[in-house]
Amino acid sequence: MSGLRIARMIRKELRQLFRDPRTKRVIFVSPVLQLVLFGYAVNTDVRRVATWVVDHDRTAASRLLLDAFTASDYFRVVGSGDDPRELGRALDDGTAKVGLHVPAGFARDLRAGRSPAVQVLSDGSNSNTATVAQGYAVRIVQQLGERSSVGGIPAGGVDLRTRAWFNPGLVSRVYNVPAVVGVISLLMSLLLTALAVVREREMGTLDQLLVSPLTAGELMLGKTLPVAGVALVQISIVTAVALLWFDVPLRGNPLVLLFAAVLFIMAGLSFGLVISTISDTQQEAFLSMFLFLLPAIILSGFFYPIETMPRFFQWLTFANPLRHFIAVVRAIFLKGAGFAELWPEFVFMAVTAAAALAFATRRFRASLR
Repeated sequence: MSGLRIARMIRKELRQLFRDPRTKRVIFVSPVLQLVLFGYAVNTDVRRVATWVVDHDRTAASRLLLDAFTASDYFRVVGSGDDPRELGRALDDGTAKVGLHVPAGFARDLRAGRSPAVQVLSDGSNSNTATVAQGYAVRIVQQLGERSSVGGIPAGGVDLRTRAWFNPGLVSRVYNVPAVVGVISLLMSLLLTALAVVREREMGTLDQLLVSPLTAGELMLGKTLPVAGVALVQISIVTAVALLWFDVPLRGNPLVLLFAAVLFIMAGLSFGLVISTISDTQQEAFLSMFLFLLPAIILSGFFYPIETMPRFFQWLTFANPLRHFIAVVRAIFLKGAGFAELWPEFVFMAVTAAAALAFATRRFRASLR
């Protein structure tokens, strides 16, 4: 290894990266736009769900129940009627996502000490919204029965007090934005490196590099280190946007986050080099990049909990660096975790990065023969 040759290769790569104004926009502007877009779009909070009401009791007790629903920010009454078939039609045509049916005798059952039946129907075509809305409805009814005076009968029961740690407001953006930082970083790392060797081959400059004194290892480092520096700058920018724009708390040590970012970037760049060494054209490299990126996102726990996946896919996620980085950034941002808690994730990222880089170097050497 020659430090001088690697330094000159790095200078050549940096000049090539920043020579094109479009590349500058992709490197510095695109990650910020993507973070803002995903930060607002990837939102699992359920608010102001369209609700259709059928009240057959029409008493003070039923009105108190309806007031409890409408007073919250979870439900928004878009219509009401006396015919339950209207409720079904509202759910069918999408006018409402939730239907509330208060039967006759609701107040009478309360006064008699019986538990009255209240029916909540939800549109299950969106399972997430339906599940969350049903949970809100159950909680409102329980709180009304436990803490309120309904129909002149004082409520008793348990004084239930709940508290959520790490994210007291249960705001999904606080949970999702740190993960979006990892997705954007992986996308940019793959994009900048997957096309590296292929671009040299298509432009004819790869032959010039091959007749130079550069070895395969020096060429890989010369391709990797400049992009690693650019990727670190990108992570710094999107992290600053997450903190200042989205007000995501950073409770952990920034140095731990920096260490995790370095390992993750090296893993992403290594996989990008693997793609570039097995592709003959830039179009093939671009398609191969998305062939790797989409499964990596799905198997990362970004959208779906890993614990709910089949056992085979749970084991498969251990080879996914994005799975480990998302776990790390969420723990650092929200819980203030450090090296003592996160070292297994660091080991997995380091191992996958080393294995991918070794494979890419070996594959590149084989292609030279």
